[in-house]
Amino acid sequence: MSPSEARVMERACCLIGVDIGTGSARAGVFGSDGTMRASAKHDITVHHGPGAMAEQSSREIWDAVCRAVRAAVAEAGVAPAQVMGIGFDATCSLVVLGPGGAPMPVGLSENPERDIILWMDHRAVDQAERINAGRHEVLDYVGGTISPEMETPKLLWLKENRPQVFDAAWQFFDLADFLSWKATGDLSRSTCTLTCKWTYLGHERRWDEGYFRAIGLGQLADEGFVRIGQRVVDPGTPLGDGLTAKAAAELGLTAGTPVGSGMIDAHAGGIGTVGAAGDPAAAMGYVFGTSSCTMTTVAEPVFVPGVWGPYFSAMVPGAWLIEGGQSAAGAAIERLITSHPAAPQAAREAGELGRSLPEHLAALAAEAAPGLSETAELTRGLHVVPEFLGNRAPFADPHARALIAGLGMEQGTGALVALYLAGICGIGYGLRQILNAQAAAGAAVGQVVISGGAGRSDLVRQLLADAGGVEVLSTRCEEPVLLGAAMLGGVASGCFANLRAAMAAMSQVGRSYAPAGGAIAAHHAARFRIFERLQAAARGIHGE
Repeated sequence: MSPSEARVMERACCLIGVDIGTGSARAGVFGSDGTMRASAKHDITVHHGPGAMAEQSSREIWDAVCRAVRAAVAEAGVAPAQVMGIGFDATCSLVVLGPGGAPMPVGLSENPERDIILWMDHRAVDQAERINAGRHEVLDYVGGTISPEMETPKLLWLKENRPQVFDAAWQFFDLADFLSWKATGDLSRSTCTLTCKWTYLGHERRWDEGYFRAIGLGQLADEGFVRIGQRVVDPGTPLGDGLTAKAAAELGLTAGTPVGSGMIDAHAGGIGTVGAAGDPAAAMGYVFGTSSCTMTTVAEPVFVPGVWGPYFSAMVPGAWLIEGGQSAAGAAIERLITSHPAAPQAAREAGELGRSLPEHLAALAAEAAPGLSETAELTRGLHVVPEFLGNRAPFADPHARALIAGLGMEQGTGALVALYLAGICGIGYGLRQILNAQAAAGAAVGQVVISGGAGRSDLVRQLLADAGGVEVLSTRCEEPVLLGAAMLGGVASGCFANLRAAMAAMSQVGRSYAPAGGAIAAHHAARFRIFERLQAAARGIHGE
């Protein structure tokens, strides 16, 4: 391809990726080489209820999507007709719609605008434990233990606690599939969402009726699964006739623009990163956001106790995915540092410098040590097991809770910095546990490719490499989750023949962070042993 032809191709394949995280909707405009031209975001609300309930509004989210897309397109300076495709990713949250697509109340508020049970909502712990007690074969494909973050426990909670809502519901959507339907009117579901969070058997292209009948959701099987998905397609598959006229007008785009079947947000980050390593099977994708998610592609199914999957065609079509992570990652660090008495003053100082509090603490840590790896020595005997919201992997324990050991009476900013560093190291030790569990099962990886807002700083990346004992790579694109969503639009539009081609063309390595050796490696090895002892002690006092 000549330089002039390449420039024409770049103009022709202008793609949009839309990402719905826990707190905002974001949109990015990309060229076919993965260069981001512009991005925009609009905040969304999380409504907290009793216990561990967390809900959102599908109407608010769609409005935020439309605002973000319009703003990103305007900032990029592209005409709507130049947008060749669009893709959506979102948190694995449950959307409940009634007849005609009307929102339905999923909680105690009776407010129909609160029609989403958020991914982090743990109201269905009891339902998950009862499902797990049945030891159905389907559970082999979720690491042996289903999580209350997944959708069948939440559906069972609705049936048992909101039967009128369950019975009257027209559709139950994963949030990414809701967005695709809202954009196109197509009820197709993604293999990513259904296989990873709904117990769909992607390798057999079917639901297991026996599972639904055994757990008390036989009604869905009786209906032929019409409310949770009868047509299931791979990520990036073009949906319907593209954007409907109504959706196009709301988004400020052109009717008929191709829309690719969506993905869970972490998995979009996965395809937006692991392609940079060359061989997707050589590296683990690590999305470090509010929670963290680890994604490893394997050619043949590998069963890792406590790690979700293996899922077929859930991320890279034709390949198996094993998925782990931490239920609280960025959220755990936020909770940890804001609990310290020095946090208010440090937050004010951060604001004056135009930084977030974690960014400010990272900068202070870097100033206080001769190198990024050496900052770990500032932890001063502090040890943190940051499992504020349970252990997602490799123990699949929703009852796990955080531990902090070594706290003294110090109240200054230095003590806050030490606590922050200990928390980041704790996240890294959790990552090391997942890597070890996978390696023991035959799915070892040599590199971790990081994405997510909580993992953008050089300090965090280096500490994760040191604490995890693994090389960490960052991508050239600073928004790999948005990039992954844009790849879905690229495949749907025909800009790329398939998702692997899009990954190879659009994602490149930015920087590499090698784990430190010598005394620093020994320091982390000793701290990791303490981490595991504290974690085991916490499991021993559950319910006490």
